[in-house]
Amino acid sequence: MIPGRSASIEEMETYAREHGVPIMEPAGMEVLLQFLRIHAPKRILEIGAAIGYSAIRMAEAVPQAAVVTIERDQDRYSEAVKRIEHHGLSGRISVHFGDALELADAVSKEGPYDALFIDAAKGQYQRFFELYEPMLSEDGIIITDNILFKGLVAEEQENIESKRIRTLVRKIAGYNSWLMEHEGYDTCMIPAGDGIAVSKKKK
Repeated sequence: MIPGRSASIEEMETYAREHGVPIMEPAGMEVLLQFLRIHAPKRILEIGAAIGYSAIRMAEAVPQAAVVTIERDQDRYSEAVKRIEHHGLSGRISVHFGDALELADAVSKEGPYDALFIDAAKGQYQRFFELYEPMLSEDGIIITDNILFKGLVAEEQENIESKRIRTLVRKIAGYNSWLMEHEGYDTCMIPAGDGIAVSKKKK
């Protein structure tokens, strides 16, 4: 029951599959967009632009919103800029090139933000949260993708053969626990797509 997408969006999805670019799974994307429609943010900050797919989808779903996004891979950054221009959204989507852990000062100047979307290096999720959470407005929300990581966070970690994957799963599971116990946020984890956490500031 995934809604149809425009030809240009479907072409981006095909490009991502063919070039190994990680973008949100369709079901997860629909959950993200629906939360944003309900929340109606004016400014959205995204950590992890890739080729601009999520930024474009968010901008199209929430016409009143401006999107600021960050990408550290040069080729993907260039592809994102090109595709955002193709969709006529350069005036509403600003793309910063560089490591998100090093761009906080520059990005803070465009805030505050009503929504923060984390979808970058999974081993750094907690650092991204702690670095950019202070830039949220009073009623801001934080949405994190890939918190189930193909279901591996529910597996016995010693059964995961790859040491690299095992380490990554451990970090994601640790982030999930830390997030659920955070004193300043209420969080709900939704098993859609690759798993989405929605965190809302406590009053």
